[in-house]
Parts: sequence; C-alpha cells; structure tokens
Amino acid sequence: MTTLDTHVHDLGMPGNPISAAVADSVALAGEKKTDLKAKDLKTDQEVRWCPGCGDYVILNAVQSFLPSLGIAREDMVIISGIGCSSRFPYYMNTYGMHSIHGRAPAIATGLAASRPDLSVWVVTGDGDSLSIGGNHLIHALRRNVNMTILLFNNRIYGLTKGQYSPTSEVGKVTKSTPMGSIDAPFNPISLALGADATFVGRAMDSDRKGLTDVLRQAAEHQGTSLVEIYQNCNIFNDGAFELLKDPNTGTQWSIPLEQGKPLVFGPEGAACVVKDDFGGLRIAETNQVDADDIVVHDATRENPAYAFALSRLSSQDLRYTPMGVFRSVSKPTYDGMMTEQLDTAKVQQTADLDALLGGGETWTVGN
Repeated sequence: MTTLDTHVHDLGMPGNPISAAVADSVALAGEKKTDLKAKDLKTDQEVRWCPGCGDYVILNAVQSFLPSLGIAREDMVIISGIGCSSRFPYYMNTYGMHSIHGRAPAIATGLAASRPDLSVWVVTGDGDSLSIGGNHLIHALRRNVNMTILLFNNRIYGLTKGQYSPTSEVGKVTKSTPMGSIDAPFNPISLALGADATFVGRAMDSDRKGLTDVLRQAAEHQGTSLVEIYQNCNIFNDGAFELLKDPNTGTQWSIPLEQGKPLVFGPEGAACVVKDDFGGLRIAETNQVDADDIVVHDATRENPAYAFALSRLSSQDLRYTPMGVFRSVSKPTYDGMMTEQLDTAKVQQTADLDALLGGGETWTVGN
C-alpha cells in the first residue's frame, strides 16, 4: 500500500477516487484546511445513483456534518467495497479507495493500524458486508479498530439488479427467489453486538436530524463504530421501510433511543419498553405499568446484553424498531494496543536476526 502522505501523483491519477484539488493541497506542505464547508467535500464527479435513491440523502448528510469535526480532508479516508453504496469515495473530496467485494473492513484495518492519525471510514452495503464480507466485518468489530463503518441496508442486492440479500425478509420474492426466500435474515445490530462492537447505532436515510446525530456520535467514538442506515432502493425494493417512514405509522412502530430517557413511544406515548420475566425486554401499554418499570435507555452499559435485547424487539416486518444509539462504551483500540507493542519492541529489539528467527523450538528436516 502506498503511504498517503507521499505518492500523491499516483493517488491522484485519473481513475482513482481522489480529485486533483486534494493532491494540490497535500503538495502544499503544512497548509491543511480544517475550517471546511460542505462544498469543500464535493468532487467534480457526476453523482450516479438512480433518481430517488436514498444514497443521495446520506451523501449530503455526511458532506454537511463532516466539516464540524474540524478534520482536514487530507486526514479523512473513505474505503468502500462493491455495490451501489460503494461509489461513495468518488463523490467525497478526500482520500479514498473503491476496494474489493466485502474486504473494505480488512483494508481499512490495515490503514487505521498503520496511520492512527487518520479518520478512517468504511462505506458498505448489506450484501457487501454481510455476505461475502461477513467475516471481515465481525473481526473488525471484535478487534475494535478505530474506524467508522456505515452499513447501508436496503434489504436487496441493488447493483446486480434485485436479488435477495442477507437482510431480506423470509418470503421475499426476488429474481433469485421466485418462490420466496427461505433464509432467515441477519439482524445487523444483533450481529454487531454479538461481536462485542463498542459503538452500534441505527438511523433512517430520510431522517436528516436523526442520521446526523448518530453519525456525529459514531465519528467521535474511539474504536469501531457501526451505523446501520435504512436506505430505500426505489428501483428494486421500493417502500421497504415505509412502515417507519410514513407519518401515520412511523411514530407507532419506531422506538427513539435517547440517552437517560424512558423508552416511551407511539401516539401520545401509549407504548413503552419494560423488562420481561427472563431478563429480556418486551413492549407494554404505558397506562398498564408503573412508571418505575419503564426502561430508561443507557447506551453506556458495559454488558451488551441490554443493547442486544433492544435489537431483538423489532420483527421482520419492522414493528417496534429502535432508532438511535444502542451501545457506546469505551475499550482499548486495536491500533492503540498495536502501537504500544511496537514501541515496546523497539526498546527491547535485538540486532541478531538469526537468533530471533531461530529462537524457541527448531528442528532439522532430512540430512
């Protein structure tokens, strides 16, 4: 991998998702700009998603909020895999890489570990990250590499024209499941929490305020942040999240996760979340329970069991879907611990390479 602070000419060549403006800026050593505007993060590339795609809203939200972090665009890197969402680096005036199917978390791990000074982002989709890239995703999460992963979930394979994906609901009729899918879908939030991810959130593409709030918290988190973004594919899976988007039904079935506040939702707060008899969570009618029995949201609980129970409230039909930050806890990061080990090794290093390679148990094969 070429280093990001050199080889600017190579990275800026035609065909790579980095504009000449970034290359010129890096060439002017010491002149990084941190007081950015949204326009500073837009490239000269034509944004090519289907008209009406939810990706446009997400792109606009990211470009609008990133400047508030006070990070120079030369210190931001966006790595994507394969899929509609993975066009993202072309439209961001930062460093970026359109990488290999499902392997974006692995490539981002190498970058974040070797360049802890950078703000590393992964943009992926439900097919890219949960099918061929499933192992790469869970290992990035368990290692707690300092990166932010945006998982666009439209419950379909959009780029390859409408096959069912790992998040498609049972019974989903698609080009590859003409009689309906028989696969039980992944719940990305549950999966991430099962891998002990230190930050897990969910937002809706059309909810600009909620999306920006979750993205900001994810970006400020030290460690791996995963944000599942419900994103509408109006060509191959239009209306997949209409139950939550429709003003007439959205408040009834969405559960807002606000730190330190009781989990009360629905019209006039008619529904709430309480503990069940087995240590999990269940939905109840607010006027049928004591106020003290209503769960108060706390994303900072060290044990992920609470956040996992929250993630299991929603069903495949999206009823009772929590939206917001499920978990946000502090743990040592992979890149931080690796740096400590390298510093220790430098102090204890030996000049005798043969002794290092031949140390421990050795044996001879043949004569």
